[in-house]
Amino acid sequence: MNLPTKAQDVHASLANAFNTGNADIVMSMYDVTGIIVPEPGTSVSGKEKFEEAVKSILSIKGKMEIKTVYCLQTENIAVGRSEWSITDNGEVKISAKGIEVMKQQADGSWKIIIDHAFGAEADLIP
Repeated sequence: MNLPTKAQDVHASLANAFNTGNADIVMSMYDVTGIIVPEPGTSVSGKEKFEEAVKSILSIKGKMEIKTVYCLQTENIAVGRSEWSITDNGEVKISAKGIEVMKQQADGSWKIIIDHAFGAEADLIP
């Protein structure tokens, strides 16, 4: 799978990666020196923890869809707001509103460095 070359394409690429069901493909979308928040109140960093988080999300069977609400970019950094869900046969397994920070890599591709899958939920407790 090719990594996105535009920040505004990261959400669609991430959904496509998840829909392969392949953890290595999903992991290629992330800069694992960053942070992922796989569930409210839990943030992790490092390759091993990222893999655990990705595999946990992949265990939810169904199709992931991600809608980009906005993507703001300045030079090699971008922030996006997303609305995402995983559905299976019309049943919503999980859905949330997320915030993602993306960083352009030396080769021109974009990776997610901070993924707060629930970051835009109104009822988050700090």
